[in-house]
Amino acid sequence: MSEGNSYQQDNPIMKRNLLLCVDAFGTLFRPRSPIAEQYGSVARSMGVTISDDEVAKSFKTAFKEVSKSYSNYGKATDMGARQWWTEVITKTFQPHHPGPLPSSLTPNLINRFWSKEGYTAFPDVLSYLRNLSSQPSRLPSASPRLVVGVITNSDDRVPDVLSSLGLRVNHLRHGSKIEKEAMQEQPQTDIDFCIMSYDVGCEKPSSEIFDAATSMLGSILAAEGTEFEKQDWDLLYVGDEVKKDAQGAIQAGWDAVIVDRGGEKDLAYEGDAPGVEGFIEVEGKQVVILDSFEALGSFGGYGLLEIE
Repeated sequence: MSEGNSYQQDNPIMKRNLLLCVDAFGTLFRPRSPIAEQYGSVARSMGVTISDDEVAKSFKTAFKEVSKSYSNYGKATDMGARQWWTEVITKTFQPHHPGPLPSSLTPNLINRFWSKEGYTAFPDVLSYLRNLSSQPSRLPSASPRLVVGVITNSDDRVPDVLSSLGLRVNHLRHGSKIEKEAMQEQPQTDIDFCIMSYDVGCEKPSSEIFDAATSMLGSILAAEGTEFEKQDWDLLYVGDEVKKDAQGAIQAGWDAVIVDRGGEKDLAYEGDAPGVEGFIEVEGKQVVILDSFEALGSFGGYGLLEIE
């Protein structure tokens, strides 16, 4: 392969059905400001004397401690994500505050990071997904068909965060029971389902979490009266990390694309297609690095991602 080869040359525009799944944190949205700064600002407004550096160090210790005691955000013990985060927040601030913590501190921080108050969407996300949702390929009767999902290492906050940021999210998730009648009444959505490690019980790069997405696709199609035939579908995962996102997807039998969100990428080849910064080799496959999320519509990999 020579420098400058475009993705489209090796991967001609597909005409088959496409399942597009996307990472959430770091790809679709990010904190409005560093989490330690937000934690510190809220705590100080309630009378807790603590610096942002102290918050960062204490939070890291608390997170590790609670994760060790209650894995997967407490799902296995039925603790639930809210109580899990209550433990983390308490252990973060209690060493720096004599006496009981302010009663409103924990609910304030939990609610902040369950919504757009704590997070903001990357500027290239909302318009592209909204435009993509209006394409003819997004209709259940379409041929070829495009289905859009999220696969993320997270607790169950993600659908609410995405909705708060302005995306129309179908709250189908791993383990959901899908009724045919309910599917027929579903309004138009930008995200058809969310697969979270909290529900599946494992994290990327495990193939199991990607398999949960194809299983969800099969359930959706079955509720619509059709069957999932793997040979008729292309599977594409988009994220911002090489190991968890690209490597995990490829090991699960998917294709992968990386969106450059500011991390350093060791490009093996420079790109020459619209929006393509270059390529890297992952698990023996060529993975394209895009300069923005909306470049999915122009880089030449999948025709169904183009905006008509």
